[in-house]
Amino acid sequence: MFEERVKELIAEFLEERKDIFLIKSSITPDNKIKLVIDGDKGVTLNDCIDLSRQVEHNLDREEVDFSIEVTSPGATEPIVNNRQFLKNVGRKMKVKTQDEKFEGTLLEVAENYIKLGWKAREPKPVGKGKVTVSKEKEISFSDIEEAKVMITF
Repeated sequence: MFEERVKELIAEFLEERKDIFLIKSSITPDNKIKLVIDGDKGVTLNDCIDLSRQVEHNLDREEVDFSIEVTSPGATEPIVNNRQFLKNVGRKMKVKTQDEKFEGTLLEVAENYIKLGWKAREPKPVGKGKVTVSKEKEISFSDIEEAKVMITF
């Protein structure tokens, strides 16, 4: 009953805030609620506060004692929802498939795939030496095992 009510309250919030989406939720047996949210344009502290209040203000602590924590995914966390790719267009990423690993700039996000671009040094077609070439690779969402945004300083 408690868990169902929490899920209803989260769904109401997400219905109202279409730009926010749930990454992960858990409720422990001792009623510790942990929610991880992200947004199409990122998540602010106020977004986390708003969801926390949505849940907290609509539950009765006299009935059930609980704690709630609402966070955004960390900068080093892998991407777990395809919507997260959209806000990272133009950023460097590491993408791992079953067969290969790619490192490049996220150029495009389509309905079923992402497109990465990078520069590589390859031997000249004629003569000695190497030449820098631009490479691109379309990677289907279904082929992606792990994707992470690379943080550069």
